[in-house]
Amino acid sequence: MIISFHSLEDRIVKHTLKESPDLKVWTKKPIIAGEEELKVNGRSRSAKLRVAERIIP
Repeated sequence: MIISFHSLEDRIVKHTLKESPDLKVWTKKPIIAGEEELKVNGRSRSAKLRVAERIIP
């Protein structure tokens, strides 16, 4: 699981997950905070969560 807080960070993560043959990506699109979380924690608006699983041959 990788959390990025900046668009450039997210871009690096996205490309790394795509290019790595040892990783199985679980989320096509990043998971972002919902409306309720944004009300409680305003800083969460920029957070993006991507999930991948390491596959060992």
